Amino acid sequence: MKEKKKILLAFALVLGTFLAALLTFSVMHPKLRAEGNSENGEETPALNVSPYLPESVAFAGEKIPLDVYWVRENLDRELIVASYHHSTTILSIKRAARFFPAIEKILAEEGLPDDFKYLCVAESNLQNVVSPAKASGFWQFLESTAKIYGLEVNSEVDERYHLEKATRAACRYLQDSKNRLGSWALAAAAYNMGEVGLKRNMETQQCSNYWDLLLNQETARYMYRIIAYKLIFEHPERYNFSLGKTDLYYPIPTTEIAIDTTIPDLYQFAVDQKITYRELKELNPWLRTSSLTVKNNKYAILLPIQSKMSSEELLPK
Repeated sequence: MKEKKKILLAFALVLGTFLAALLTFSVMHPKLRAEGNSENGEETPALNVSPYLPESVAFAGEKIPLDVYWVRENLDRELIVASYHHSTTILSIKRAARFFPAIEKILAEEGLPDDFKYLCVAESNLQNVVSPAKASGFWQFLESTAKIYGLEVNSEVDERYHLEKATRAACRYLQDSKNRLGSWALAAAAYNMGEVGLKRNMETQQCSNYWDLLLNQETARYMYRIIAYKLIFEHPERYNFSLGKTDLYYPIPTTEIAIDTTIPDLYQFAVDQKITYRELKELNPWLRTSSLTVKNNKYAILLPIQSKMSSEELLPK
């Protein structure tokens, strides 16, 4: 009798384990896991799909040769990466609502195609980051190049972090490169790898077309990454990104004050302006220390029109 009870207990344990495993499988397996409903009310499984790839794409008015297999496959790759790297892409879309208006305005004033705002996304995802090569800011200028294009870089001031000035410097660089190289695609490639290196590749390969050049992996993927962001940002819902009005980060209303004398203590300066030091530095990331020495240059500092504004107050009216 005891042996029979042991057998029944063992059978019950095995059956319980099997049922638990079956339940876990049905919940976790993508073919069986239902997420959301279709239009007719039937549940549909969650699937990983290849992102939409248009038959025709242009960048800065230049048609991309998608009829060439490696061009199509390379763009497909970058669309997959950007579409499924959800955290980075979502945050970039959110930040774009804040920073694109200023960038678009400057691109228009400088005569550059609007599409170059996506180069800025590809460079930094609209953050003031520093690369392993010490390129800095939204537009990722090296210090030497920044100075050539008129940006001030020293221990107190680094205008690579000044959105307006760095954007104008990037415009001048890209326009110069386009004038020398002949196309916007090559100008963008030169922005990534440097004009000298790009010209060397063009000469050795006897090729003047970005799409046909064999380049280092970073530059070879560069234009495709920019175009992938363009496609996703222009039609986020097509790539399964759904962000509502309240999900985005909007521009912070500011006022500008001229500075023509040294500020020895920016902490006290912020207090005097009735704002936090954090707000001062976030709106003026080009201020790299807690002081600002004014010699021959004059500066303009941005201040929020209201300290500690809420997200609701930033929403477009």
